[in-house]
Amino acid sequence: MRKILIGVVVFLVVLVAAVVAAPFLFKDKLRALADKQIAQRVRAQVQYDPANIDVSVLHSFPDLTLDIKNLRVIGLDSFSRDTLAYLPNLRVGLDVMTVIKGQEIKINSVELERPDLSLRRLKSGLANWDVVISDSAAAAKGQDTSQVNLAIKGWKLTDAHLRYEDLTLPFRMEARGVNHSGSGDFASNVFDMTSQTTAADLDMSYNNVAYVTDKQLDADVTMNMDLNKNLYTFKDNKIKLNEFPFSFAGAIGLPNATDITYDITFKALETDFKTLLSLVPGVFTEKFKNIETSGKVAFDGYYKGTQNALHMPGYGVNLVVSNGQFKYPDLPQAAKNINLKMQVDNPSGYTNNVKVNIPQFHLDLGPNPVDGNVAIDGLEPMNVNGRVKANVNLAEALKVYPVKDLAMRGQLFVDGTAKGVYSKTQMPVVNAAIRLTNGFVKSAKFPAPIENINLNGTVVNTTGKVNDTQINLPQFRMVLEGEPLEGRLTAHNIDKPVFDTNVRGTVDLTKITKIFPLQGMTVTGRVAGDIAAKGNMADVEAGRYQNVVASGTVRANNVTYKSKDLPQGVKISSGTATFNNNQIAVQSLNGTAGSSDFAASGTISNYLGYLFTPGQSLKGNLTVNSRNFNVNEWMVDEVSAKPTVKGAAAPAKADGVLQIPKYFDLVLNSHVDNVTYDNLKLTNAQGTVTVRDQTAVLKNMTFNTLGASFGTTGSYSSKNLAHPKFDFGLNIKDLNFQKAFSAFNTIKTLVPLASQVEGVFGTNFSVSGEMGPDMMPNLATLSGKGLFDIVRAAVNQSEVMTKIASLTTLPELKTILVVDKKIQANIVNGNLVVQPFDLTIGDVKMTLGGSNSLTGALAYVTALNVPTGKLGNALNSKLTQLTGVKDIQGTDRVTLGLNIGGTVKAPSVKLTSGSVKDQGKAIVTNVVKTKLTDALLGLATKKKAAQDSTKATNEAAEQTAEEKARIATEKAKLEAQARLRNQIGQGLNGLFGKPKPKPKPADPEPADTTKK
Repeated sequence: MRKILIGVVVFLVVLVAAVVAAPFLFKDKLRALADKQIAQRVRAQVQYDPANIDVSVLHSFPDLTLDIKNLRVIGLDSFSRDTLAYLPNLRVGLDVMTVIKGQEIKINSVELERPDLSLRRLKSGLANWDVVISDSAAAAKGQDTSQVNLAIKGWKLTDAHLRYEDLTLPFRMEARGVNHSGSGDFASNVFDMTSQTTAADLDMSYNNVAYVTDKQLDADVTMNMDLNKNLYTFKDNKIKLNEFPFSFAGAIGLPNATDITYDITFKALETDFKTLLSLVPGVFTEKFKNIETSGKVAFDGYYKGTQNALHMPGYGVNLVVSNGQFKYPDLPQAAKNINLKMQVDNPSGYTNNVKVNIPQFHLDLGPNPVDGNVAIDGLEPMNVNGRVKANVNLAEALKVYPVKDLAMRGQLFVDGTAKGVYSKTQMPVVNAAIRLTNGFVKSAKFPAPIENINLNGTVVNTTGKVNDTQINLPQFRMVLEGEPLEGRLTAHNIDKPVFDTNVRGTVDLTKITKIFPLQGMTVTGRVAGDIAAKGNMADVEAGRYQNVVASGTVRANNVTYKSKDLPQGVKISSGTATFNNNQIAVQSLNGTAGSSDFAASGTISNYLGYLFTPGQSLKGNLTVNSRNFNVNEWMVDEVSAKPTVKGAAAPAKADGVLQIPKYFDLVLNSHVDNVTYDNLKLTNAQGTVTVRDQTAVLKNMTFNTLGASFGTTGSYSSKNLAHPKFDFGLNIKDLNFQKAFSAFNTIKTLVPLASQVEGVFGTNFSVSGEMGPDMMPNLATLSGKGLFDIVRAAVNQSEVMTKIASLTTLPELKTILVVDKKIQANIVNGNLVVQPFDLTIGDVKMTLGGSNSLTGALAYVTALNVPTGKLGNALNSKLTQLTGVKDIQGTDRVTLGLNIGGTVKAPSVKLTSGSVKDQGKAIVTNVVKTKLTDALLGLATKKKAAQDSTKATNEAAEQTAEEKARIATEKAKLEAQARLRNQIGQGLNGLFGKPKPKPKPADPEPADTTKK
């Protein structure tokens, strides 16, 4: 007993010592290793706080646990705005002996708590998860690949949120509340990997069609992993969606770098109809266990073949429901006689060769039957033959299937057939009718019912030609709280529709959207109108509006709209408009856009083309007035084009760039009393803005700010939202130097000397370039030229002038007063180049010119023509050397050449030349001309490099497009061959196959149980 106690004490002492010592012994080492591995092996931005890294031995004893909190992985290039992974808590179990020895460190386990993972593949095939540099690629760079070894034997995810989107398919999956654990000896080449997975909420969609919605997942899967052969075989497994269990058998292989092979079958594990019923949206609730059911289900399928750039595996699904029935215990009637046969088959794997056959579907909703059948062969073109027929009393339907807080009445009749080919140029022969009489809908969310719903319509095509389709809705009528809405519609010639319609009544948008919610949008208010239109879409597209008859009046009151893409919201307090076939006349429109008010009147034309023909612009000429307009809240992200405004409050500073609508062709005569732009307050802004082709052209725009008056004419384009361009002519009067320096980053960078100037100036300047992501000019792209008109300027306590005064022994140069001086300047390649200008300071003549860069570096030259007698002996001696004149004191005046370098805060001043001639102007002019030439050459080189880069990108895109076209052509060829082989095989079986058995008696046609 004593030995046992001693052993326990020793173990506890060792354990406590390890707990205390581990963070001190290994934390810095493992942190450095993590930093090194991330830098060398990860192509992504990995963000974490080193203070959030800890080491312990308790969690995975005897292994060490490396604990990292709040780690975020963000992609690069196309994914620079995407967070691939956010890991609030990442635990990595490390083999303690490999850490102590300091050799190859083995990772034994990985645990993630509440991870948020978003995996995306673009149409180009680029995937955001392709961020790990392979061992071979790292070794090729000379990097050590032996420091970390993945010998994982177990992993675990807790309460995960997973998203997967593949735009090449297109397929999307999202799962919430995911708990997953797995184990397997990845240090071995052949082993069994077991995993358990549950998800509280699973959604899957293909081509924007939701196939799995709000389902629960429970999966236990065991796979044999043969890493030598890259072969992965399903063993014991059971997967359950809601209550529907099924399993897989077969294998997945990776025989080479380009192919994936599949040989998989799947089947249902139970035949009870109730298991399939659990997948029906809205059925699987807490009451599901009490539903009375009967009937049988058979479900199986396969997925077999090779996946690569040219091929996809073949697949097939069989589903049979026999005599299904279900009844909710608290409802009086049952859904019964549910019979369904469905077969999906595509052995070639090419999507266009798929065949879907549903020869039978029948359902009785109480006494109301629903019948249908459909056969589909191919997709483009699609050969279809089907029918659906139903005659349902809506009140009776609610006695079978509960819809919470919803009351319905009315008789709904649907009878439609379609037979033939559907393509871009063809349409099946169609004969469809829909009729709803005495309809009634009422929701508990908004108790005002929609009453007296009556509609009667048909869609008929007797020839299979697209343009022979006739749509006829001779009447629709409804009443919402005593307010009727009614109208009619007829149309034919689908390609270029010929239409005749009218709608009249009042719509309460608040009530309508509460009854029929709009996802992600909020709409309120009332719209009343009486609208009629008759004509041909060919005339609309060609602009022959005289051939279109359209008229009406629309009145809006307190209409509001807000959405994810328009979080600021727009409200129309009141508005009245009349229109004809050519234009809409807006008599008065008053409202707010975000926090900004507006009042508008004028005309809008080409509205028919804008509404009905993609690519046509909405034209107009409007007068727009506002008391207060905040530009900041209309900025969007320069990559995603999503609004940057958050919450209800308008931002105090600009964040993002301004996006000009694509299909607007408008002339806006505007006047705004107060404008907020970034941190500036503008007053009395007025002028004309023309919006066209994603470009806003400003003409005679004037405003006041910072005590000065501004005028501008120019343009701003957001065609390339990541690089919006501008080209403005600026006319500024009476702007204070200090206010300009404080307010404009452009002045701070390009004219740093302005920080040491007191006074007032004006300018007449033209400038062009790109806007940055904060809607401020990107200084590296600026080019321009113009004139600075200095009304009055005093330079006091300038470090530059102080050093010049000290070097020349001319104390009067410490303070300079400039009055009524015009200075020419250029902006080239982001640098300010100041043309030579003259100053007179007492009896000193000064000429100054040069440039400064974006980094703040000064490169100026100045020439001083001064009386020789004012210079000190030391300077006279230096001038004797520079000029070669021994008796420098015998000259009347002398010209000094000075170079000004360094920065504004730390300038350097050097005497570079001296002359007894008055040639200061020539000295400065020659230097400035050289600097301007060098800057222009630099700009030309920069443009050439950009052009070369664009050319290379275009050539690469062309090569990619050619490769995609080649693959598409090859796939189409193989697809056609597969279809032809299938058809030939069917024909040969018919000619040379075994003697055909005697035909069985045909099943009698099911009775038409539809109520007449």
